[in-house]
Amino acid sequence: LCYSANQSEMERGNSTVVTEFILLGLTQSRHVQLLVFVLVLVFYLIILPGNFLIIFTIKSDPGLTAPLYFFLGNLAFLDASYSFIVAPRMLVDFLSEKKIISYRGCITQLFFLHCLGVGEMFLLVVMAFDRYIAICHPLRYSTVMNPRVCYALLLALWLGGFTHSIVQVALILHLPFCGPNQLDNFFCDVPQVIKLACTDTFVVELLMVSNSGLLTLLCFLGLLASYAVILCRVKGHTSEGKNKALSTCTTHIIIVFLMFGPAIFIYTRPFRAFPADKVVSLFHTVIFPLMNPVIYTFRNQEVKASMRRLVSYHMVC
Repeated sequence: LCYSANQSEMERGNSTVVTEFILLGLTQSRHVQLLVFVLVLVFYLIILPGNFLIIFTIKSDPGLTAPLYFFLGNLAFLDASYSFIVAPRMLVDFLSEKKIISYRGCITQLFFLHCLGVGEMFLLVVMAFDRYIAICHPLRYSTVMNPRVCYALLLALWLGGFTHSIVQVALILHLPFCGPNQLDNFFCDVPQVIKLACTDTFVVELLMVSNSGLLTLLCFLGLLASYAVILCRVKGHTSEGKNKALSTCTTHIIIVFLMFGPAIFIYTRPFRAFPADKVVSLFHTVIFPLMNPVIYTFRNQEVKASMRRLVSYHMVC
């Protein structure tokens, strides 16, 4: 009997006992759940088609072939893909009494969340580099940002997101989960999943913070520094060139704050729960990703004009 008990304990320590997680959701109030459900659904159905319209416009207009629009189309694609990771399941869970996600489903959701999220962070860095070359070194722009370089940068950011996400998942897969299995969130993310591990997670939390938090903070500070340099360089430009550069940089800075602000709040501190965590996560995973390309498009005259021509053409046809 003692041998069987010891063997059972050893198996428990070496395997994942928990096969599913219970999501506690955004709130326990039924009325608030329904209100958020309606707001998110309306927002989702309005903004998501806008992202696909941006992609279709850039692909179909031969006048939008500059690297700036190439990266904008990829930003819209990444944001649209990112919005499919959390929002659809969250909308279904709002109408369900019991919100359950399997262990594999949880790990899969976590993987794609970080893969696409970090890929988008790197894309914003690439877009900042593109604007720096265009504004500070315009004569070298066509040589530096040629199609081959653009595709190489795109491949690099995808590989960077994939590598980061693999590291995150690998660290979690080594943790034993033997109960409890309630995640205090509406989706699977690193801070909540780590809390449920049946072992001391201090070292893992430290690795996660250095992996996600430090990476996010360095990208954020690097982007702010790069745009500060660009804004200083445009002081000597003509009025028209200065206004266009200021408009572009202002738009990029707005997107950087929307993207990095919540990420820094979530990942650059020890994994302790705060009252604002769920609200920040909602904006970070559902609201802001869909808004980023739309904000950029509303401030870009060329893309807006192309979209109007495209819509008018199809309405006439």
